[in-house]
Amino acid sequence: MSSTGTMKAIYLFIDGVGLAPAASDNPVNPEVCPTLCRLIEKHGKPIDACLDVDGPPQSATGQATMFTGVNCSKVMGKHCEGFPGPALRKIVEDNNIFLQLKRREKKVKFADAYLVDEVEELESRRFKSVTTVMALTTPEVVATVNELFEDKAVMQDLTRESIQDRYPDIPTIIPRTAAEHLFSIARDADFTLFEFFQTDVAGHSMDYNRACAVLRTYDRFLAALVRLAEAAGITIVITADHGNIESISERGHTRNPIPFIVYGNKESFIRDRVESLIDVMPALLAAYDQL
Repeated sequence: MSSTGTMKAIYLFIDGVGLAPAASDNPVNPEVCPTLCRLIEKHGKPIDACLDVDGPPQSATGQATMFTGVNCSKVMGKHCEGFPGPALRKIVEDNNIFLQLKRREKKVKFADAYLVDEVEELESRRFKSVTTVMALTTPEVVATVNELFEDKAVMQDLTRESIQDRYPDIPTIIPRTAAEHLFSIARDADFTLFEFFQTDVAGHSMDYNRACAVLRTYDRFLAALVRLAEAAGITIVITADHGNIESISERGHTRNPIPFIVYGNKESFIRDRVESLIDVMPALLAAYDQL
């Protein structure tokens, strides 16, 4: 693929997926998720999620580091799990990839649908994820349930099955259709983020069959998205915040390296600059700045 010209990117944040040798408790294998494994092998590299801090890496500091370029685990003196507290929120609010791209006059979209009617409903929530804190710094990127009705947003479970009790009028879809919806969103933006956290949930369940089912669903989505993005010249970037599902016999997160995948325009330029979560945002901004 060409390494010059404009760049449109889809950033796939896949929660809780690390890299580990083949084993009976590792569902991240070519039989379960062939597309993901092929991308890891041909277009990916292992990067560090531990950030020179003891203990298993956690979501709040890992994601905040990924989206700000600040070693948030070092700043906090530990890995922080779950939802970010005031200090972490401040780091994300002051400097994140959505803000940085907006300052560069790039059009950004957070493709995950929030089950709210208005963005203001998110602001009143006591607990907010890192991605929600980031999205609220650029509210125009947020997708509400109305956009999900119009197929202009994607549910975090891809198929919408998890919301049928609350929204029976929103039909379920297959993973390929979710990929088509995300692709349509990405064609109208310079940078599109989609967060998938069912992998982390499955990892914590210690249920191998459940982990395989989640990975197969995601892989069908990914296979369709790769074909669409490749034909349109859209770059796909994939990474996690920490390991988990690759060692299903462990309930907690792992200190395993995580995959960093870039497929498309600026592939080597971006990938070669990333050795840990700290480098992800600077590498992406450098790619946009070079255009």
